[in-house]
Amino acid sequence: MQSHPYSWNYIPLMLQVLVAVGLGAWIATVSRFIGRHRDSKSKLAAYECGVPAEGDARGRFSVRFYMVAMLFILFDVEVVFMFPWAIIYRQLPAVTGSRFFGFWEMLVYLGFVLVGFFYIWKKGILDWGQDKTDL
Repeated sequence: MQSHPYSWNYIPLMLQVLVAVGLGAWIATVSRFIGRHRDSKSKLAAYECGVPAEGDARGRFSVRFYMVAMLFILFDVEVVFMFPWAIIYRQLPAVTGSRFFGFWEMLVYLGFVLVGFFYIWKKGILDWGQDKTDL
């Protein structure tokens, strides 16, 4: 039995990436050569739901918008940590040597997440009924 380097395990992934990039480049190139391109003033004008654009596009957003975006990222990261933990939960005692280490570890993690959730709830960030400027 012949052993091969560990890096050979990444060959299928590299092939998939190369095929995806190559296919995307090929489709864009063929579209550029085959498709009609007749630019006109109306085609190049900005379009927003049929309403003519007014004012400056660099308007200010409420702080609440950014807070909700950060919360979205926070809870996405929570799922990213919980999913692999749930997959290997049954093998954790063999790795850690303790039967409940993985369980308590996730409870501590969820405790931190819940403390943050209750903080933003009490702060009123999730309440969109009234506009607060001093969060």
